[in-house]
Amino acid sequence: MSKCLVALGDSFTEGVGDPDPGRPNGVRGWADRLAETLAAREPGFRYANLAIRGRLLGQVLSEQLEPALAMEPDLVTLYAGGNDLMRPKVDIDALAEEYDKAVARLAETGATVVLFTGVDGVEDPLFRKMRGRTAIYNEHARVIAARHGARVVDMWAMRQLRDRRLWSADRLHLNSLGHAEVAIAVLDVLGVPHELTPAALGPRPTVHPRRQRAENLRWAREHALPWLRRRLRGESSGDTVSAKRPALAPVEF
Repeated sequence: MSKCLVALGDSFTEGVGDPDPGRPNGVRGWADRLAETLAAREPGFRYANLAIRGRLLGQVLSEQLEPALAMEPDLVTLYAGGNDLMRPKVDIDALAEEYDKAVARLAETGATVVLFTGVDGVEDPLFRKMRGRTAIYNEHARVIAARHGARVVDMWAMRQLRDRRLWSADRLHLNSLGHAEVAIAVLDVLGVPHELTPAALGPRPTVHPRRQRAENLRWAREHALPWLRRRLRGESSGDTVSAKRPALAPVEF
């Protein structure tokens, strides 16, 4: 059983999309849920979350890898690269080389390392355009995991994540239901018994094309345009954000 978890990454691991005003950075997320479950089973369990929204893969590794190694965790989760895939140009092979080196260093410590594949966005107009890039990234992630004995949470295979009801209004981040699904998947990959249950949403409602167009326009105005403006100005949503759990600490329920 793990006694020490360090989570590395970007907004996905920070917990964006799952608001909780009572927590650092105002978000909860799948990593907090994972830590809470592990802490309930292991006295003295400690948890750090170094993830910061908006970070590119290179930034995640340069800013978070050394602090994580210094904490000597026995369980590490790492997901990075999603923000790179959304850029106009990206060298996925070069990203994979850096990713491989980082995973190798983490695995050499003897820690259990958990990696993730990207979600299959086939049913979403925005993510569908990235589907080829994501598939290539996923194959690299699987090869890297196999090379270094890491576990893989295969979000590409999690068909429930295609359901828009598991995503926040910005369509980029999972909501509380989606984060819960990921926490369940991580616990299952680790073989840890838990009492988390997936959302029982029932059949998806049929949306009239006129309403869909209206929702798409509202999303573009409220979320897509601000995101594009930040890109043009060279800004990131994480420029003024710090890691929500920068040091190992017990988990409070």
